[in-house]
Amino acid sequence: MKHLKIFRLIALLSVITASIAHGIHFLSPISDEILKAAHLFLGIGAILYGISRKHLTTWIMVSIILGVLVGSDAPSIAIALQPLSQGFIKVIKTIVGPILIATLVYGIAGHSDLKQVGRMAWKSLVYFYSLTTIALFIGLAAINISQAGAGVDASKIPQYELPSASSAKEKDLKALEHIPENDQWIYKTTSFFRDIFPENIIKSVYENQVLQIVVFSVIFGIGLAKLPEEKKRPIVDFMDSLAETMFKYTHIVMYFAPMGVGAAMAYTVGHMGVDILKYLFMLLFTLYAALIAFILLILLPIALYFKIPIRKFIQAIKEPVSIAFATTSSDAALPTVMQNMENFGVPRKIVSFVVPTGYSFNLDGTTLYLSLASIFVAQAAGIDLSFGQQLLICLTLIVTSKGVAAIPRASLIILISTADQFGLPTFIIAAILGIDELMDMGRTSVNVIGNCLASVVIAKWEGEFDDAKALAFEEE
Repeated sequence: MKHLKIFRLIALLSVITASIAHGIHFLSPISDEILKAAHLFLGIGAILYGISRKHLTTWIMVSIILGVLVGSDAPSIAIALQPLSQGFIKVIKTIVGPILIATLVYGIAGHSDLKQVGRMAWKSLVYFYSLTTIALFIGLAAINISQAGAGVDASKIPQYELPSASSAKEKDLKALEHIPENDQWIYKTTSFFRDIFPENIIKSVYENQVLQIVVFSVIFGIGLAKLPEEKKRPIVDFMDSLAETMFKYTHIVMYFAPMGVGAAMAYTVGHMGVDILKYLFMLLFTLYAALIAFILLILLPIALYFKIPIRKFIQAIKEPVSIAFATTSSDAALPTVMQNMENFGVPRKIVSFVVPTGYSFNLDGTTLYLSLASIFVAQAAGIDLSFGQQLLICLTLIVTSKGVAAIPRASLIILISTADQFGLPTFIIAAILGIDELMDMGRTSVNVIGNCLASVVIAKWEGEFDDAKALAFEEE
């Protein structure tokens, strides 16, 4: 026990040493060797602190610190670590399809009251659309206040390789050329509904099309629920067993999280450097300020209104949020979200319905970012948009943002298509790619927080939240 206290003391001293070194360097530059020595001491301190705590969440945070240090001091090594993070996310993605299908089908077909499923559906959608709409307008307000793009010199923006639209998207763009401008919104709306239906569920699972998996699972679950008890019971029991197995699978995979998360952070810092952040720092600051404002002004009051134990809730979401922050993938955190929310007191039937649905309809951080980034593009290009034009962009994003996949940087496709639609120069989005990983960390974390809170709110709304279980929640 004594040696654990010594480890924590060394960790504290390492933080103080690194802080002093950077403080001195800020006032009067010191040699890189001294900074690297301070970073090495900080890394050793972080490892010793992890040993003293022995929590998976602690080790994930330690790996984030180590990743930043390796990325800044040895960028070539950090970039070479990328396959570790890619491998971790690939393993996580093997969980998503089976766990969504199993939990959704079980949550619906295993439910004795289909009316409650319908009730949860409309309550969830009202909640999701309300919060994502508020998030859009907070992003709009933030970028208009900060004017982050007003000082950008568009001629100096680097021409990064932009993500290309899918073949289906290209066909839609060609189809729009033959439709009058006033009627194009009809095609865009109907094409959204077309794309939520899977043509092949195996293909949907392979491509990680969360919304298509959700639609298939809901319809399959409703169909199964209408069967006689003796016919549906074997499949319902199988889905329950599959869900339990996938949770155990997740528990095992999470032991690799520190390695994958640390490598992801090292690669991010290593390949970006710091120079590229200078002219986009204001955009980054604006986004994080808006996300924090959304949490404090919207999510926190909701949690207080529904009398959710805040401290225990933070404990429950700490691990999935840290995973989402480092990997920039909501999918990577999904299994932990569902498990922790169930342990927090949300019934499985509610968790299995609300969280997967929220992953398509309740991406608060992403929708806030989309409105903010769209206006930034206009500001950087020197285009003065009226309030009416900005409002139209937001109304468009309310629909298009619901199709954003919960995978890293998928929102860039939506941003590019929005810029195209409103005549904004898409090449400016190349500049955003430079810091998109840093922005993705924040917006993905808010996505996860928002969906965790949504599951608790719906459970409270249904009168099925287990307060005693929430108060007794402890980290594993």
